[in-house]
Amino acid sequence: MIITKQYRCIHSASCKCTKGHLNEEIIFLVFQQLNWNPKSIASLSCVCKWFDDLAKRVLWKEFCKTRAPKMMLDLQSSGSHSVDGNWRALGKLLIYCSGCNKGGLFNSIHIPGHFVYRTRFSRTSGKSFLLPQCRTDVLYVSDPCEHLDQGDEGDIGFFRGIFKSFASSKVRKMLIKREAQLHPTEVCPYCKAKLWSMLQAKMIPASASCRLGAYEDAIEYYVCLNGHVLGICTLLPLSDSEEASDHSDA
Repeated sequence: MIITKQYRCIHSASCKCTKGHLNEEIIFLVFQQLNWNPKSIASLSCVCKWFDDLAKRVLWKEFCKTRAPKMMLDLQSSGSHSVDGNWRALGKLLIYCSGCNKGGLFNSIHIPGHFVYRTRFSRTSGKSFLLPQCRTDVLYVSDPCEHLDQGDEGDIGFFRGIFKSFASSKVRKMLIKREAQLHPTEVCPYCKAKLWSMLQAKMIPASASCRLGAYEDAIEYYVCLNGHVLGICTLLPLSDSEEASDHSDA
C-alpha cells in the first residue's frame, strides 16, 4: 500500500514528534502485524495530532475492513471511498456498547458503556427496524448486548447499527417530512452528531421487537445525522422470546 499524504506534527512546540516521524508505510506495516489492534490504535492517536490523523485516515479504516469485511464492502459500494461520519466512529461502533446514564438519552437506569469482544451485524435484521415504505434502505443492526437482572427494569438489551448512504435514505427523508426534532442535548456516542428519536417520529415497526426478542412497548432507538443507530429494549424471558420469534417467522 502506498500512502503519499504526509503531515507535520502541530501538537505543540515542545512535542518530541517535531523531530520527525516514522514513514507512514512503516507504521502501516507495524499495525498490520498487530492485526489492527484497536487498543494500540487508540493509544497511538493520543500521541499527537499527526498520529491521530493517520489513525483516522488509515488505521481505523483497516481495522473496520478486517473486523467486518463484507459489511465494509457493502457500505462503500455506492461509490464513496469513505463512510458517513468517519472510520474511527465506525470502528468504535463495531466494538463498543454505549450503555446509558440515568437521566440521559434513555432516562432509565445507569449501565456503564463497555467494549465487546465480537458482535454480529446483520443487514437482514436491519430490515425489521424499518417501516415497509423504507425497506429499500440498507441498515446493519447488531444483536442485542444483554444486561440481565437490572432490578425493576428487568433484562435490558442495547443494540447499535449503521445505515448505508444515510444522507440519501428514505428514513432520513421521512424524518424531515415528519418534522422530527433533534434531541436538544444528547449526541451520538460514536461521532458526536445530533440525534433523531425514531420513537417520537413513530417510525419503529412491530417487527423490531420480534427480531430483538423484546416487549413491543419497550423498545426505543435513535439515529444520528451520520446514520449511526443506538437503541435500548427490555428483553422478554427466554421462553416468551422464543414464542415471539416463532410467531414472527410464521
